[in-house]
Amino acid sequence: MTAEDDVRHMLLSLLRGFYWFDEGLQNYLQARGWPVVTRPQSMVMANLVLGVRRPSDIARNMGVSRQAIHATINQMVELGIVELVDDPSNGRVKIIAPTKMGETMRIDAQASMVLMGEELGRRLGRAQFLKAAHLLNEDWGPPMAFTPADVANDA
Repeated sequence: MTAEDDVRHMLLSLLRGFYWFDEGLQNYLQARGWPVVTRPQSMVMANLVLGVRRPSDIARNMGVSRQAIHATINQMVELGIVELVDDPSNGRVKIIAPTKMGETMRIDAQASMVLMGEELGRRLGRAQFLKAAHLLNEDWGPPMAFTPADVANDA
């Protein structure tokens, strides 16, 4: 595969990498005896691991509507993983907070991410893995915008 092929396949490669981490997370949590969670629920948990608590911020990070994230959060409330509490900085806003069970689950989720990162570092080489992690964590700027003229076919 050429470098040009790598660039053309980047979106699928990123998605495959996401699935690799998410499936590993799911497998780890199940091995620890936690209930099965949906992919959106595990993404909410990933946001919690990173300290993101406002549903609107989580929705933005995940690229979904606030309504969709609220539906997912409500499912997690029913499972006893999270609860909605008043935001200490703005009483009109609710934030999510892990329940005691959810906090233990969050700790396990964080431990799984460390283990998977270490394993990926072994598989790919630590320097390469850290370089990729650094590059993916950079600010890529806003998404590109196109007008019809930008994409006109010059046939």
